[in-house]
Formats: sequence, structure tokens, C-alpha cells
Amino acid sequence: MRPEKHNSRRAISPPKSTPQLPSATTHPNVDAIQRVDRGSELGWRAQLAVPLAALVALAIHLLFSKRAPAVETHSYTLFFYEILGVSAVLSIAQGFWMPLRSWMRHMFPILTAAILLLGLWDIVTFGFQLLPMPYFPGPAAVLRSLINDRVLLLDSTWHSLALLLSGYTVGVLVGLISGVCIGWSTPVRYWGMPLLKVVGPIPATAWIPLAMVVSPSAIVSAAGLIALAVWFPVTMLTASGISNTRASYLDVARTLGAGRAYLIFRVAIPAAVPSIFIGLFMGLGASFLTLVVAESVGVKSGLGWYVSWAQGWAEYGKVYAALIIMAAFFSTIMTLLFKVRDRVLVWQKGVIKW
Repeated sequence: MRPEKHNSRRAISPPKSTPQLPSATTHPNVDAIQRVDRGSELGWRAQLAVPLAALVALAIHLLFSKRAPAVETHSYTLFFYEILGVSAVLSIAQGFWMPLRSWMRHMFPILTAAILLLGLWDIVTFGFQLLPMPYFPGPAAVLRSLINDRVLLLDSTWHSLALLLSGYTVGVLVGLISGVCIGWSTPVRYWGMPLLKVVGPIPATAWIPLAMVVSPSAIVSAAGLIALAVWFPVTMLTASGISNTRASYLDVARTLGAGRAYLIFRVAIPAAVPSIFIGLFMGLGASFLTLVVAESVGVKSGLGWYVSWAQGWAEYGKVYAALIIMAAFFSTIMTLLFKVRDRVLVWQKGVIKW
């Protein structure tokens, strides 16, 4: 028997690959896990930055505050002791609460710089007296004014809030209505745009003499001036958003049988919401300015009145105390409006942070 010939065309099997252990360079999630592990604890530099800055600022104050009243020095010293106590509590709590740890890691450079600026403020005012007194008091005097006039400042803040909200609400409502009408209707736009071009660019504060004569009370005139300051940007941005609604949206809605009310409230206004919020932000900034000017001129209450009253008595520590309250007050209102915008415009969240 002939030996069988082996077929030279054998199927060559692919070489078996040797299993490899996952390494830090091949696994895609290892780097992220390592970053989380490295950031799981707050470093000692971040924990000690704020307390050390507080100690430095306190030492500077004690060094240069020999001419300052004992009451101011006592209150200012207690303020830094409170900073040290709060820093110790936060350092302990951040080990058990991840959001607090992230917040401290993000904020400790800003807080440290702010506390060191207090020390620089002391050096410029009490130390070398580079700024004329009493126009530029030290931080201890401002803190003492905040403590002494806390009841009056709280009452002034409450009156300012009521006046601001009343004028801003009226201005927004009127601005939205007029903006929708001008943006949607051609006849209304024909007659409304000249009015906007003439009245709108005039600052609301320029109408104060006329408002004080026409209005029955200073409160009503101040609220009307705030509403006028808000009305112009809200109207312009709302009209712009309504008129720039895509024609394809309107055509599709008409094809499906939508009426005029549906086109306005369910198509045009939702499409104009980003522009409307820009107008709301611009109107809010204008309302702050008008509020302070109106209170300092005619209204006998509020933060603007408090600043004018303190300036009249040359109590500039109280003036700076009111400015601090204004900054916190206006910033809080602006933050709330940003929160509303982020809730309504979810797809734009994080575009502009506050």
C-alpha cells in the first residue's frame, strides 16, 4: 500500500495570545480611580491656609491698632477667633462629607486671599495712613458699624427688598407683554419701536424730578422708576426673541392646525426664553442702580437712604458697612435668578456661571 500523501495546505491555526494582566497604562478607568483616590483627602495646606491667614491678619491688626478704640479691637479679635473655630470645625467635618470637601478645595484660595486683604487694608489705613481719614476707615471700624447698626441695617435691607421686588415685578410683567406684542404684531411694532427708541435709552434716574412731582408718594415714584428701568431691556430682548423665532417651527405648527394663541404661547415664547432671560438680567442690574439712587434722593428708608444719611454725618464706617450689605444683598438676588435660569434652560446650564 502506498503511504498517503499529507496535504501541504494545512489550516494554520492562529497563535494563541498569552493573557496579559491589566496594567495602569492599558485600563481606561485606572487613571480616573487614582485621581479620585488622590483627591479623597483635603491636603494639610488647604486646611491650614485660612487659619494661618487669619492669624497673620490678626497680628497685623494688633500691631497697628494702638490708636484704635478698644471696642473695635475687641470685636475684630473675636471675629478672627470665630474664623479659627469655624475652620477647625470644617476641617473635621470635611473628612465625613464629600461635598464639603470639594467646596473647601475650591474655595480656600479665595477665602485665604480675602482674609489677607483685610490685613493689607489695616496696613494701608492704620499702619502707614496712605488714605485720608475719616473717608477710609479700617476694617475694625466697619465691623463695629455692622454690629452697632445691625437693627437699622436689617430694616433698611427689608425696605429695599420690598421696593426692589415691587418695581422689578411690574417692570417684568409690562416688558414681557409689550415685548411679545412688538415682536409678534407688525402694526404694534410699527408704533411701538419709535417709543422704545425715544424713551428707552433715557436713564430711569433722569426721570426722578418729574416722578417726584407727578407721583403721590416717594415709594410709588421709586417703584415706578425701577419698573421703567426694567421695562426697556426686557421689552427689547423679548421682542427680539419673538421676532427671531424660526419660521420652520411656525410652519410646522400651522400645518398641524395650531392657532394664533398656540403659536404665541407654545412656539414663539418658548423659543424666545433665552433672550428673555438676558433681558431679565439686564433689567435686574438697572434696577439695582435705580433703587439706590431713588432711595438716596426721595425715599426715607432703605440701603440707599442709609448710605446718604451716614455720609451726611461723616460716618464712613457705616457707609462701608452698607456697601457690604448691598454686595451680599444684590449678589444673592442675582444668584437666585441664575438658579431659575438653570432650572428653566437645562440645556444651557453651566454656560455662564455665577
